[in-house]
Amino acid sequence: MTWDHDYPRRRRWLFPLLIAFIQVVGVTFASRVAATEIDVDFRPLNWLGYALLVGSAAAMWLWRVHMVAALAAVAALTGAYVAIGYPPGPFFLAFLFTLVGAVVLGHRVAAWSTAAAGWLVFVFLGWTNHALPWRGVVAGAVLVGVLLIAQVVAANRDRIIEQRRRRIGDERLRMAREVHDVVAHHISLINVQAGVALHLLDDDPEQARTALAAIKTASRDTLRELRATLGVLRAVDEQAPRSPAPSIDRLDELVARFAGAGLRVDVRVTGTPRELPTPVDLAAYRIVQESLTNVHRHAGVDSAQVSIGYDTDELVLDVTDRGRGGETADGNGLSGIRERVASLGGTVAIGPRPEGGFTVCAVLPTGGTP
Repeated sequence: MTWDHDYPRRRRWLFPLLIAFIQVVGVTFASRVAATEIDVDFRPLNWLGYALLVGSAAAMWLWRVHMVAALAAVAALTGAYVAIGYPPGPFFLAFLFTLVGAVVLGHRVAAWSTAAAGWLVFVFLGWTNHALPWRGVVAGAVLVGVLLIAQVVAANRDRIIEQRRRRIGDERLRMAREVHDVVAHHISLINVQAGVALHLLDDDPEQARTALAAIKTASRDTLRELRATLGVLRAVDEQAPRSPAPSIDRLDELVARFAGAGLRVDVRVTGTPRELPTPVDLAAYRIVQESLTNVHRHAGVDSAQVSIGYDTDELVLDVTDRGRGGETADGNGLSGIRERVASLGGTVAIGPRPEGGFTVCAVLPTGGTP
């Protein structure tokens, strides 16, 4: 795995430069304190010491190319600084941050192994250089603490990535449902009108002309709704005219299209109509559209009933016909209805009626919209 692919190229050096600055300034200051207050002989800082400090920070840049290589390079340069015997200070910052990066990006075994090896080398060199014995204990505690914190960060990162993938999957499913509903509805109408036109082309040209006009309108509406639906995925042709978003308020247009295809729809509304949350409004329209499309394609009747009930905190939809109950032929459409309702936390009942026909009844929560 790599680091910050999308981060501006000119800024990728900022963090390593900051670490290099802190290490150089911090060790310079700490070396002066150590020279006067700590009774331990350290090698004075020279060009090689500063080169190791800057180099260990610069090696962090390899993080974005190969994490394990960066970890090895930073560990080697930091170990060389300790082995030579340069003075204490924040010379280990690059090493600690690289350990964190390795754990977060999934190289946990490499990080813990490098930390353990680094600690052993530090303790061994500390004793051979007569450094303060407690420094080994402190170094071990710091390493373990940093690695444990990195484990927590990695777990949160994995959870966020999984949530993001789930959201992307849900959005793709939603888009697939939208495309299915748009295409299935309009193509069904086009298919019926085309059959009517072919049947009447010779005997009743005027009626065939009406059917062909209906086909033209349905195909235009199909393209318009598909354009609006797919436009969510990419912003193109912003000046192009856009149709209003599907809404339960546009139910009259939907009913008129079905009427032109030979399906009479009786709409009944109870309660006080009100503005609905956008997801509920869209879902309600698509549920009615898909249900009527199934009636038109499979029920073998020329009429259907749509009931819309506005309750205090929910919207009740019921689409019923008195046909032969064969709507289950369109499994994708019915499963799409179930998925829409479930995504909004509602309930749905779909199936044949005891007295004949078929019904789709969905209850969608509206959040207590007044």
